[in-house]
Amino acid sequence: MDVKALLAPDASPPLGQSRAGVLDLLRAAGTPVSVREVAGRTGLHPNTARFHLDALVGAGLATRAARARSAPGRPSMAYQAVEGVPGRRQYRLLAEMLASLIAVVLAEPGEAAVEAGREWGRYITERPAPFQRTDACGAIEGLAATLRELGFAPEAVTDGAGYQLRLRHCPFREVAEVHQEIVCQLHLGLMQGALDQMRAPVAVAGLQPFAEASLCVAHLAGAQAPGSPASPGRTGARADRATRER
Repeated sequence: MDVKALLAPDASPPLGQSRAGVLDLLRAAGTPVSVREVAGRTGLHPNTARFHLDALVGAGLATRAARARSAPGRPSMAYQAVEGVPGRRQYRLLAEMLASLIAVVLAEPGEAAVEAGREWGRYITERPAPFQRTDACGAIEGLAATLRELGFAPEAVTDGAGYQLRLRHCPFREVAEVHQEIVCQLHLGLMQGALDQMRAPVAVAGLQPFAEASLCVAHLAGAQAPGSPASPGRTGARADRATRER
């Protein structure tokens, strides 16, 4: 393994539109702001706003501190943009160390990775209002938007029988190539958790890592592709029964 590559500082990736908007808000505020304030000003769900704020803290672009409270209770966190150009962080070595630890210590590392991914997928996805239903197309578009924000460069395609999400960029490719059973299972669980949170009528049945040199393919089940015949329902069942009775 190339130790120099592990210790090389990570290149700062371009921020997605939502995260860049959150950073702009922090810079314009000048003073610490809460998650709720950021959510209110940007229109993001509080969980999504917190996810972007914590990512900015991890990237060294913002700081996080507890606000003083005048009444008893758990203090809220406030965020503020960092002035000047922050130093780069080195995360690849940490990712390699943690992935190798999980692979050795846990009895079923792949299953644990899927479940962890599901929890995070639910956490970063906004839940629809009660009794609000999301159709397959809307759910797939929502999932693609989340993956795009995370840097996967997704493309939704149909093969006539169902849908695929073709992920053309893996933000953790170097680690995934060594610890595929951990990283790729995390990504599978992330997509499953996001669709579960949306109460989507479609689920990720499987993920095909590195189907091509720079392509992973998520296979979606439970959705009819445009133009495909509808599944038999009550009407079909009655027709079948009538035919038998003749």
